[in-house]
Amino acid sequence: MRTLSRSKQSDPKVPTMSNSQVYLDHNASAPLLAEARTSMIQAMALTGNPSSVHRHGRTLSNIVEGARRSVASISGAQPEQIVFTGSATEAITQAIVGGVHAFNFDRVIVSGGEHSAVSAAAKLTEARVETAKMLASGLIDIADLKKRLQQADIAGHRVLVAVQMVNNETGVIQPLAEVEALVGDREHMLLVDAVQGLAKLPMTFDFDACDMMAISAHKIGGPAGVGALLVKNHCDPVRIIPGGGQERGRRGGTQSAILMAGFGAAAKTYSARFDLQRAAELIDFLEERLLALCPDLVIFGKDAPRIGSVSNFALPGLKNSALMMGLDLAGISVSSGSACASGKTSRSHVLAAMGIDDELADCAIRISVGWNTQQHEIELAVAEISRIYHRQKTQGKTAAQNGKAA
Repeated sequence: MRTLSRSKQSDPKVPTMSNSQVYLDHNASAPLLAEARTSMIQAMALTGNPSSVHRHGRTLSNIVEGARRSVASISGAQPEQIVFTGSATEAITQAIVGGVHAFNFDRVIVSGGEHSAVSAAAKLTEARVETAKMLASGLIDIADLKKRLQQADIAGHRVLVAVQMVNNETGVIQPLAEVEALVGDREHMLLVDAVQGLAKLPMTFDFDACDMMAISAHKIGGPAGVGALLVKNHCDPVRIIPGGGQERGRRGGTQSAILMAGFGAAAKTYSARFDLQRAAELIDFLEERLLALCPDLVIFGKDAPRIGSVSNFALPGLKNSALMMGLDLAGISVSSGSACASGKTSRSHVLAAMGIDDELADCAIRISVGWNTQQHEIELAVAEISRIYHRQKTQGKTAAQNGKAA
């Protein structure tokens, strides 16, 4: 629910698409920051194992612990609460599968719009998995969640609740304070997927009521292949990878000082490089231009609080497969939703949970911006979308006329 700011710039002469390379899929993965690359190259020159007690090991251990402090600082956590993992998906799996095993949760409640990593992990457990409804706005249905928790209380069941901070497809910011109040200080626990909120929204994990939180490096300009699970002290037993005692026994396996160095550098740098207000202005500009192009434009989640760096929209009648192909041929990268659908333009389960009909969902496109997105790139994208849209309308009219003539 953002107020669209009116751009003060006049309409520029839009350059042609030839040889352009425009990346507008930051929610899938942000471009690597120079600082992260430099830190990783420096770590690559070192030899040893961070767990070794000799000088080489201590040097690498210092890199790991420095990264831990940086990640803790950006997420409002204590360093000892940071458990490095191979990805946010692994962190989520550890929290859910390891959590159910450690605390004997009877139920796992997820919202209908959660990332597929959450629902997939929940299905691996022996707990009863329930899906809390989503409203048409893209917000979790708090009344439905409350009812499910009350039913669990009556049955004497312990519950693990999993909720996103920011939806990866629509950018809708979930009401975590209300969810935390519902979960309360009972025997239930709360896992927050904060992947899309890290370094964009204020985070105070150490003071929040949530028990665990998952984050990822490559969403903030760090390398892919490293994430973290944030855990409160009472969640120490939550683990799925035993081993040599690394990560305070919470996640075994030799630590990658190289990847962690990149994560730490990104955590120290991203907030200074990424301006959410500027990103919101770019998205506002995009949506204003698209609304002018197509008054029937549908912006998913527009009636809920949204993070300013992403827009999920549909031009009714223009299939996302056709639009994405046209944009890709023009050198512009966007997506139709989560990047974790193996490159497919499959129908969004998030939009389905919001009650969006299949025909409109098949037209959904996600554009997400980040630390290095420029105004002219949005202008190029709008120009190409306009070309594709008008071409389809012309072809549709021609086909209709031919049909009448026949």
